[in-house]
Amino acid sequence: MQEDLNREAYYYNLPEENIAQRPADKRDQSRLFLLDTTQDTVAHQKFCDIYQQIKPGDLLIVNNTKVFPARLSGKKESGGKVEVFLLELPEILS
Repeated sequence: MQEDLNREAYYYNLPEENIAQRPADKRDQSRLFLLDTTQDTVAHQKFCDIYQQIKPGDLLIVNNTKVFPARLSGKKESGGKVEVFLLELPEILS
């Protein structure tokens, strides 16, 4: 059993510019953030290369939470712009 079972063990610095704003055209081309706690290093790769990182005995945890379009952009005929950012999916849509 691993010792790091508290939440603080999983905190790391993720710069804002490394957070995807839109999905990749091809899902396997999405970015892959690698945190090596044994070497204290960070690397950025493509998800299609994940097989190179998984070794016998490793545990791969898949996050299958649903994502909804939270940022809606609009433009009026007059040229005005509007952006709506949803924090929760309205109950009527869930």
